[in-house]
Amino acid sequence: MTSSLPVNLYRAEQVRELDRRVIEQGQIPGIELMERAGSAAFTTLQSLWPKTRQIAVICGGGNNGGDGYVIARLAHEAGYQVRCLYVKPLEQLQGDAKTAAERAKQAGVIIDTYVRPKQEELIVDAILGTGLDRPVAGELAGVLEALNALQAQVFAIDIPSGLNADTGEVMGVAIQAQATSSFIGLKQGMFTGQGPTCCGQIHFSDLGAPTDILESLTPSACLLDFQQLEALLAPRLPGVHKGHFGHVLVVGGLPGFSGAIRMAAEAAGRVGAGLVSVATDPGHAPLISLAVPELMAHGVGRPTDLGPLIEKCSVIAIGPGLGQTEWSQGLMARVLESSLPLVLDADALNLLAADPVYHDRWIITPHPGEAGRLLGISTLEVQSDRFSAVLELQQRYGGVVVLKGNGTLIADQDGTVSVCPYGNPGMATGGMGDVLTGVLAGLLAQGLELADAARLGVCCHGLAGDAAALDGERGMLATDLMVELRRLVNP
Repeated sequence: MTSSLPVNLYRAEQVRELDRRVIEQGQIPGIELMERAGSAAFTTLQSLWPKTRQIAVICGGGNNGGDGYVIARLAHEAGYQVRCLYVKPLEQLQGDAKTAAERAKQAGVIIDTYVRPKQEELIVDAILGTGLDRPVAGELAGVLEALNALQAQVFAIDIPSGLNADTGEVMGVAIQAQATSSFIGLKQGMFTGQGPTCCGQIHFSDLGAPTDILESLTPSACLLDFQQLEALLAPRLPGVHKGHFGHVLVVGGLPGFSGAIRMAAEAAGRVGAGLVSVATDPGHAPLISLAVPELMAHGVGRPTDLGPLIEKCSVIAIGPGLGQTEWSQGLMARVLESSLPLVLDADALNLLAADPVYHDRWIITPHPGEAGRLLGISTLEVQSDRFSAVLELQQRYGGVVVLKGNGTLIADQDGTVSVCPYGNPGMATGGMGDVLTGVLAGLLAQGLELADAARLGVCCHGLAGDAAALDGERGMLATDLMVELRRLVNP
């Protein structure tokens, strides 16, 4: 994804409303907006593929197709070899799309019915826009499948065809583009679920629309920007001591799972917690302190052993390696009796799903499977509309919810949803969630509010993964993030 994108995200119906206001209130004719969109997209195409001179523009029957006809005309006038192919006959076009097609034809663009593009051509996807509300089927599904099978470079206009603009769900089949040029307002579905995979590198143009009109609608979500969150990481003043930066207690670690709790605890220290204690199975507690001497590991055989540790700490993280045994359930119950800020992950979430509780003092961090158990639905249902799922989780369980995955979502107590644009496939490995748990707890310990800690922590976690991935995504380990986390919290 490219940098310097706007932070406001919208649902498709909101973008259509912005279009209407720009046309009516801004007095910019629809065909002029279409010309501007085509021009902006063609400029982006030229910058991304400067050596390409052969393009195939695939046009649908709506305004998205109209944008495509503008691009085809501009490319033809610039000396490109252009094949403009339609999936809806020209005589069936209406409004601005019809005007754009007629202008392209008058300029000498040869417009013909769809045939499979050639491998060497850059494909411009201007087939379907943001109004898709049902799975792509029939001949059109075959067109999209054939374009994906071609494995050519694809440039999507506004949004890849077949991608749901609101949810990020693939509607049966969707174009997988290398880049997408979007206009007026960024669509929230482009940044979570399958959205990032389908969109590739995202570019944006507001088409010169009046700023007051573009800001006249409340966005449905916002895109996180680490540079805007860095202010939460104020420099430390001389004379401070470890007591100023909180004491994290990490609870979990059944036999065989000492690594999970160790990674969570170490991450809490790496982002700046003053003290970090571990409450874990007595059998391996000494080994944790031996491996990371800064961690104060305590064996807890029963829930009452937690009492003295809870009295000394300021934040509790529970879940990494916790399990769902009687021991696990007892520790969970004792932690929930406290009035401290909490971070819940892993088996703490599975225990919560079995015995639901509502609190405003915690951050819960489910992956889609855990989210499904918390909501009583399938993982597939969670992934089909991640925005609805994260909001439902927040309403049902309170606090701040971090729904992990491609395009991690954060829902705070005000119902605001934020989307993290950082992270990569190399982070699909064991222990990454444990590290995130520690990061969130460590930031809470330093005095950040729940929502701020969640937003900053998720960004730090994703960016640390991106930095680690510079050495290659395959083979990345969760512990590779530790050094990068320390760097990120010292901007």
